[in-house]
Amino acid sequence: MNRKQFVQSLALISIGGIAMKLKELKKLVSPLKGTPKMPVLFLGHGSPMNAIEENEFVASFRKLGQTIQKPNAILCISAHWETRGTYVTAMDLPRTIHDFGGFPKELFEVQYPAPGSPELAEETAKVITKTEVGMDQHWGLDHGAWSVIKHLYPNADIPVIQMSLDRGKSPQYHYELAQELSVLREKGVLIIGSGNIVHNLRMIAWDKMNEDNYGYDWAIEANEGMKGFLTDGNHQALIDFRSQGKPFQLSIPTPEHYLPLLYTLALKEEKEPLKLFNDKLLAGSIAMTSVQIGG
Repeated sequence: MNRKQFVQSLALISIGGIAMKLKELKKLVSPLKGTPKMPVLFLGHGSPMNAIEENEFVASFRKLGQTIQKPNAILCISAHWETRGTYVTAMDLPRTIHDFGGFPKELFEVQYPAPGSPELAEETAKVITKTEVGMDQHWGLDHGAWSVIKHLYPNADIPVIQMSLDRGKSPQYHYELAQELSVLREKGVLIIGSGNIVHNLRMIAWDKMNEDNYGYDWAIEANEGMKGFLTDGNHQALIDFRSQGKPFQLSIPTPEHYLPLLYTLALKEEKEPLKLFNDKLLAGSIAMTSVQIGG
């Protein structure tokens, strides 16, 4: 073999290696095969520090990731991505977004390098008829997504996309839009809503941060009321949360952390089990209460 043939051979091997890697990545981010129905989750994400701290909440997330069926891909609706219109992340490699301030350097150093899935983004857009869904190439994974998903799947080996919350739409609109996602559950997609059902940062009791399960009276009342509606299957009362009195109003001063719960509830079928976990209040005005629907 002469020098020219040798160089050509190396080039073919290199090109073949790249093609093989692309083929493997394509297989990894093509999650749309039929599977048994996936569960649906609402995760109370709380402080970004849960990403790097060890506590009972992240222990529950880890256990959950070990017990439910491993998904082909994840679709996350996070409280921290609000837009005008509805968008899904459609890049191959979403960046890890550190959308917060005032936390230790260690938190900003965390990376969650899960692949994206343009295929799932396109499929999500196809199943939604209520609105046109835009393909986003800039957002990535915000801390509402990666701070909890990293405990479920620490190897970052499952493709993740996010869907934004249209800030101009009503709770009823969000609930009805979420119902259109149900077909994805049978294609190996784990749908996760990430927020907090009680979330009033302005009224946090900083002096009670380390007190176990401390909540203001109104936060306790709202949390208990929401759990009652959840276990009774009264979704309309939860959609109409603004009509449920002062405790609900104080607990949901703005809707972005609450709306991901409606995306989870909208996907519950009539006879599916609903399980509550991480049901504790923190610093007076934050509820970590989380929900699992199905197995």
